[in-house]
Amino acid sequence: MFKRVFIACTLFIATHAFADNYPDRPIKLIVGYAPGGGTDLVARIVGPSLGRALGQSIVIENKPGAGGSAAASYVAKSKPDGYTLLISSASSVSIYPALNAKADYRQSQFAPVSQLTIAPLVLVVNKDLGVRSVPELIKLAKASPGKLNYSSSGIGSGPHFAGVLFNEVANVQMTHVPFKSGSPAVISVVGGESQLTFATTPTVMQLMRSGQLTGLAVTSKEASPLVEGLPGMRAAGLAGYEMYQWNAIFAPAGTPPEVINKLYAGIKTAMNNPAVKQSLESEGTEVFVSNSPEAFGVFLKSDTKFWERLIAAGGIKAFE
Repeated sequence: MFKRVFIACTLFIATHAFADNYPDRPIKLIVGYAPGGGTDLVARIVGPSLGRALGQSIVIENKPGAGGSAAASYVAKSKPDGYTLLISSASSVSIYPALNAKADYRQSQFAPVSQLTIAPLVLVVNKDLGVRSVPELIKLAKASPGKLNYSSSGIGSGPHFAGVLFNEVANVQMTHVPFKSGSPAVISVVGGESQLTFATTPTVMQLMRSGQLTGLAVTSKEASPLVEGLPGMRAAGLAGYEMYQWNAIFAPAGTPPEVINKLYAGIKTAMNNPAVKQSLESEGTEVFVSNSPEAFGVFLKSDTKFWERLIAAGGIKAFE
């Protein structure tokens, strides 16, 4: 009995000593996409400020592949010491494991730390479609079930699910056309191969300004300061519709709570930096920090149920 108590006390003291010294070397922040994408830009804006808050450098490491799941798998299997972290959207942490029964990791293998950003998508249509509002789009879709194509950055992506949700809420049938990334999906709408898409703000703002695409609304319920001149879905006539994309930081499951709390405190400090906020807004996303790691965990469970319901509603079987 005494031996067991002694071992437990030793482990407790060692864990707290480790947490007290954390971090004492650089921290890797793993990005599941190639440099230049939305998540990568968030990582490179936030990284330096987070490093200053923690007193150690943040090393951004890109591990692209399989829609972000290669990076998620890597972090899920990393040592839970707070030195290997994942920055991700719902796509690789929640959606990919739900879509792929053969995925080599599960959401339970991550310790949620905090959300970083949140942003709506933008619903845009081909300029020659003759549609200038959401009700006009719905009317056209109902008149020709299945004939309107909406493009996306791939099966299981945010834009894909935005279309699935639109079909459901508006009671229409539009056909999904997946591409390998967001840029060709948007280009397909400009060229008329697809009639509409739900896209990230940076990929469509200039095209809307130049008149090559017609913006109808943002996918948030209310208007967004990130996209001036477009209504939210409530004002656009589809009050039951709401969708956001977010980025967040995760550690491997089993990371000591004290380390998670230190990371969270560093994130709060970093995201309060006005320069960080301004830079993120220029890239089409807003600062959004969770109230606590525990609160983020509660949100994650609810958010995952939302994606799982859309997977069922859209009859989505697996990534291609």
